[in-house]
Amino acid sequence: MVTMKTKARTAILLLAIITFLMVMGTAAAEPLTGEEGNTQSLIIIGCALAVGIAGIGSALGLMLAGTAAVAVTGEKPELFGKCLVFQVLPMTQAVYGLLTAILLMMGSGLLGGAATADLSNPMLGISAIGIGLVVGLTGISAANQGMVASASIAATARNPDVAARGIIYCVMPETIAIFGLLVGILLMTGLGLL
Repeated sequence: MVTMKTKARTAILLLAIITFLMVMGTAAAEPLTGEEGNTQSLIIIGCALAVGIAGIGSALGLMLAGTAAVAVTGEKPELFGKCLVFQVLPMTQAVYGLLTAILLMMGSGLLGGAATADLSNPMLGISAIGIGLVVGLTGISAANQGMVASASIAATARNPDVAARGIIYCVMPETIAIFGLLVGILLMTGLGLL
């Protein structure tokens, strides 16, 4: 168990370093010049935070649920479908981070076309970092969702009829991430990024 925790911590540290290096390389590129380029760079950091943090939460949740699913399906292969449903549930938080990043990139003109927002306003970039943080940090709920999914998988192994109840329990931690996504979308709308 100690080696599993060490491996998880090492993986998280490695992901954080890679994300930091990617953000710094991207931020220094400045697709536009002047104040607009600085604002776009800050928006890129917001995108990286949304995807990176939520992705780490999802990866942890997938690991927790996946290890339980593998153990159960090793003994009861007929439960593969039910275990798969539980195992993929923590992935949705990473999807929320990806959606946030895409919307931020679209609003700032990073995906082609003109920016819908005034990039000469430096507060827009700082706000994008806040949006990335709110979506990313609430996406950490995927780790907790993975714990609930793991317990639900174990319960389903004992009694397959409780699978639907387990899914209901698994959805509860995800509501936190949905709140974060909703706040992010509302902020993007208020800032003119959507």
